Amino acid sequence: MSRLFGDLRQIGIVVRDIDAAMKHWVEVCGVGPWFYADKLPVTSFGYRDQTFDGIHISVALANSGDVQLELIQQRCDTPSMYRDFLAAGHEGMQHWSSWPTDFDAKLDHALASGYSIGQQGDSPRGRFVYLWNEGHPGTVIEMAHMTADRRRIFDGVRDAAVNWDGRDPVRDSWPS
Repeated sequence: MSRLFGDLRQIGIVVRDIDAAMKHWVEVCGVGPWFYADKLPVTSFGYRDQTFDGIHISVALANSGDVQLELIQQRCDTPSMYRDFLAAGHEGMQHWSSWPTDFDAKLDHALASGYSIGQQGDSPRGRFVYLWNEGHPGTVIEMAHMTADRRRIFDGVRDAAVNWDGRDPVRDSWPS
């Protein structure tokens, strides 16, 4: 557990081909099922103190135990930390995420501790923020506000992984 951000709940993996990545995780690693959204509904998005409309990111979520894996493929040229990560020649773990219920307090503490906001946004599930302070690739910290909607979806993703038998490996809607 991070003394600053709480439990590590999710590993964010930025990929160039989300379909190939899901296939790998299912066939090679045996992890699934994956809950896939071709265009995550992001209602606001900011990167480096600028606001951008219409970011198109595809995401897929699956759990291995209590840790959630998030595959992310950006499908547009909007400036973002995902785009920067790929442009630097990286692919793979880009961030880890905590899911605080006291989002504002944790964010204020992080900013007071020297972190700055790299990108942030909002969605029907709640707010999220990525903090600058990457020591090496894969150590960006995301905080996703643990709202009731986000908890319902994330609990459903985790529950679907328990005793998953390999059938129906990719699902095109969030768990209900």
